Amino acid sequence: MLRIYDTRARQVEEIAAGRALRMYVCGPTVYRYAHVGNLRTYLLSDLTRRVLERRRTRMLVCQNITDVGHLADDGGEDKVLAQARAEGRSVAELARFYEDAFVRDTAALNLRPPEHMPRASEHIDLMIELIAKLVEQGNAYTVPDGSVYFDVRTFPTYGEISGNRLDSLKPAHRIDAVDPRKRFHADWALWKPGTGELSWDAPWGQGFPGWHVECSAMSLRFLGSRFELHTGGIDLRFPHHEDERAQSDAAAGHEVVRHWVHGEHLLFDGRKMAKSTGNVVLLSDVTSAGLDPLAVRMAFLEHRYRQQMNLTWDTLRAADRTVRRWRTRVAEWSESPSAPMALDYVKRVEAAFDDDLDTPSALRVLRELERDDGVAPGAKFETFLHVDQVLGLDLSTDIGKARVLPAGAGELLEARARAREAEDWTAADRLRDELAEMGVRVSDTAEGQSWQ
Repeated sequence: MLRIYDTRARQVEEIAAGRALRMYVCGPTVYRYAHVGNLRTYLLSDLTRRVLERRRTRMLVCQNITDVGHLADDGGEDKVLAQARAEGRSVAELARFYEDAFVRDTAALNLRPPEHMPRASEHIDLMIELIAKLVEQGNAYTVPDGSVYFDVRTFPTYGEISGNRLDSLKPAHRIDAVDPRKRFHADWALWKPGTGELSWDAPWGQGFPGWHVECSAMSLRFLGSRFELHTGGIDLRFPHHEDERAQSDAAAGHEVVRHWVHGEHLLFDGRKMAKSTGNVVLLSDVTSAGLDPLAVRMAFLEHRYRQQMNLTWDTLRAADRTVRRWRTRVAEWSESPSAPMALDYVKRVEAAFDDDLDTPSALRVLRELERDDGVAPGAKFETFLHVDQVLGLDLSTDIGKARVLPAGAGELLEARARAREAEDWTAADRLRDELAEMGVRVSDTAEGQSWQ
């Protein structure tokens, strides 16, 4: 049984996984490239999925694409619209460009694609319907300019995820935090008036949805009114997930999400990854440095998902060496006689996975297995590939690669074979040395010469 830390419950809880389990993942806002800090969050949902699927649980995952409604500092201009203007593109062109880049990056990290990946801009009708229901129930109210706000005081358990209770919340210094149109300073916009490329007609006037209401509307539509898991970065606990929970639960009349799970921040060289500090590292930067993109995944696996991590280039290079070494070892072990998996090691690795996704402990067990001379190579091969179904490091990549000789080496091997037949051992030794300089190691056996 997978046990994972539930942010709302503030403790590790068992995930009651039956034959099927539904999970919602807060997806990207597609106005720029995702950096490796963003991508770490999505590894959390991928690991959760892989561990549960190894337990024969069928996963149904929804991960949204935010291409409207995410305003800078909860006020001002839509981030997608502002970036589209800066790059001289239409909103649709910009959003699809960065959405495609995100999909490529997640594929390079072996993150399994969700069953549903709805775009906010294509589901405005769901949001309007949800907002109308909240207004009708008295959980939301309209103001003369066409804005609609959620009345947070109608949701008494607000703050259970983050601990930010209403009686302790103070007005922030953001643009709309002290908006006189609000009944209470912590109310937030479900709909905002607006015109132009990112605006739609609604009962309250032309405008666009708030960021928080998008996730409520799409999760309820694609996963239903009750689902087991909701994941995201730790920065989304407040206000995004608090607001989303209030909207969804108010509309459904009950608790919609059973477990809220969050991944911690990623630092790079000891600093928060941010464009303003010039500290942003993209996956393309990693590959441009000659590293395998799965070195990033390996580096992330060396730390618990809810542990703040400081990534460095040295860390990435070390992870790259480990991935390449394990692929080489797996390829070598594949040539040995088949043997059953090393079950003691398998049980220890799977116990680590089930213990709140303790991937560092799982990797330590694998390193111990790698060094254990008492385990047959064939058993190591089977075990590493079994565990790699969760690790996702493509450890079988080097198996079956064709052996390609350097240019001219084939002719030297033929010449050496002829020299051996003629018992010209001096020439045979000289040719072996020449081949060694080319990176070809020649061995003599009873059946003739062989090479690597």
